[in-house]
Amino acid sequence: MAATLPPPRLLPSGDSAVTVEFSRTIDDAANQRVLALDKALAASPIDGITETVPTYRSLLVHYDPGRIDFDALGEKILPIATQPLPPVTKARRWRIPVAYGGEHGIDLEDVAKALNTTPDDIVARHVAGDYKVAMIGFTPGWSYLSGLDKSLHMSRRQNPRLLTPAGTISIGGIQAGIQCLAAPSGWHLLGRTPVRTYQLHRNPTFLTEPGDRVTFFAIDHKTFAEQDRAAEAGEIIAEQVVA
Repeated sequence: MAATLPPPRLLPSGDSAVTVEFSRTIDDAANQRVLALDKALAASPIDGITETVPTYRSLLVHYDPGRIDFDALGEKILPIATQPLPPVTKARRWRIPVAYGGEHGIDLEDVAKALNTTPDDIVARHVAGDYKVAMIGFTPGWSYLSGLDKSLHMSRRQNPRLLTPAGTISIGGIQAGIQCLAAPSGWHLLGRTPVRTYQLHRNPTFLTEPGDRVTFFAIDHKTFAEQDRAAEAGEIIAEQVVA
């Protein structure tokens, strides 16, 4: 019989939300529990919950305090959060094109120098990875990916940039990322993808979801320009892999 999982911490977040924290560090085991609880609450809603927001290591649960209070909500959530994890199901898989280096990946050469290797080797290591979308956050469509090869782990930039391009593919710390919109960043920019993980008037508006799997493949800069125009017109561009 599967052992009962240790309970998470329940932390009040203002007067109408609770943070269900499974870990104080970033790890896949905590993320698996976060996504499992999120799916369980979606499948069997608790009256009073208005929204859930999964992150790497915790689930933010918004609720209506006029319908349920913090203590009552916690009593309902804890038994669900400590249930044995369900069997792993097949996740959606995406293949995402990336134009590496040059104007699209201005940190590629510096990353290679810092890791005592070549830009081509960095690209090879990056495209060899099998990543999981651990969470969406910071800006719409910003996909935080676990699964970055340990040989690519490196501290974030000491001086973050105030603006980096939409579509940037980057690494920072132990994570990889897909940045959909132009935004500040302290990560290392390896390339850009024409794929829009968020596009307001497209169906679907959001392409990737927590739990999805992602792999990357390299394209040249001419192909990037062609696919970028197609993506702007609403094409998905990313390839969904059929298992």
